[in-house]
Amino acid sequence: MDAFQPGCGAATQSARSMLVGWALLATTASSPASDWPMFRGGPALIGIAEGALPDKLQPIWSFKTGSAVKSSPAIVQGHVFIGSSDENLYALNLTTGKKVWAFKTGGPIESSPLVLEQKVFVGSGDGSLYALNATDGKLLWKYETGEKILGSPNWMKAGEKLSVLVGSYDFKLHCVDVASGKTNWAYETGNYINGSPGVGNGQAVFGGCDGLLHVLSLAEGKQVKEIEAGAYIAGSVAMADDRAYFGQFENEFLCVDLKRGEKAWTFHDRNFPYFASPAVTRDRVIFGGRDKLVHCVNREDGKPVWSFATRGKVDSSPTVCGDKVVVGSDDGRLYLLSLAQGKELWSHEIGQPIESSPAVADNRVVIGADDGVVYCFGRK
Repeated sequence: MDAFQPGCGAATQSARSMLVGWALLATTASSPASDWPMFRGGPALIGIAEGALPDKLQPIWSFKTGSAVKSSPAIVQGHVFIGSSDENLYALNLTTGKKVWAFKTGGPIESSPLVLEQKVFVGSGDGSLYALNATDGKLLWKYETGEKILGSPNWMKAGEKLSVLVGSYDFKLHCVDVASGKTNWAYETGNYINGSPGVGNGQAVFGGCDGLLHVLSLAEGKQVKEIEAGAYIAGSVAMADDRAYFGQFENEFLCVDLKRGEKAWTFHDRNFPYFASPAVTRDRVIFGGRDKLVHCVNREDGKPVWSFATRGKVDSSPTVCGDKVVVGSDDGRLYLLSLAQGKELWSHEIGQPIESSPAVADNRVVIGADDGVVYCFGRK
């Protein structure tokens, strides 16, 4: 018997104040450019934020959850949405860090939330994808997969119909109707799906523990291509100009030409795997590795541009904002680097590993850490 019980309390004054913001959002076709509504910022998962950041950041607020925060934040309409291993999804005020609401699932939340059409979608370790009202955290529907969900949801639009895509440890990529929570299709692979699917050009592109890069037609959920990656792919795939960028566990970072279905280039430095997802700019690709380095390579040919040494593995996925790169490390520090040369501009010691990836919106950086705290940095 399903022991799940919704964990929503009564709406607070802060939650009521959200109604105005969401009403404004409902009158526009999309979220403001400064929002960060999902993992890596948008459906192509390229990790590029609007706006600018100062050379030095200052702590603005922190919010303590009940366990490690491996989930990465979404930021929409002045509110932060983030999961915790304490099984809760939290909505926080971006200005103050105060809790607006919390919703308890049946397992730890490492998945990063997607905010779309005034709804929040998040996967849980209990194997379910949840749809919540963004204003008050009320449960709208719950879709059950066969195993835990660690990757973040993405979305697609076909005509007027919106759907959410999420991978599961049941080996399947699920396409779920936003309005009803019913399945459109499910595509079965040969092993766990740990990351998020990239979405673009009518296709979903994702890797898994079967060592393959899967390219699917979004309309039908049918295979378009299947490309050997050489090892299992734990992270998410970034998509830009018919190319896919991702790391794998046999110490290589790959660029794949999606039209040709073949590798365009391969980057190999030392014998350490790549777990983090990349940021992709006009001419560069930035990614972290378990070699404790942040790498920057030329987007066209994969040749090294610079590398920056941290003191721990880098499973946090970097975010590029203007001329700066923000990234966390297992050494317990959040780093701000120059995009041009990879020089350290600023760092802040949290003291516990950072596996969460930074969200940047309204000139602020929000990130979680293994100490169970959500941190916000910016200019005071």
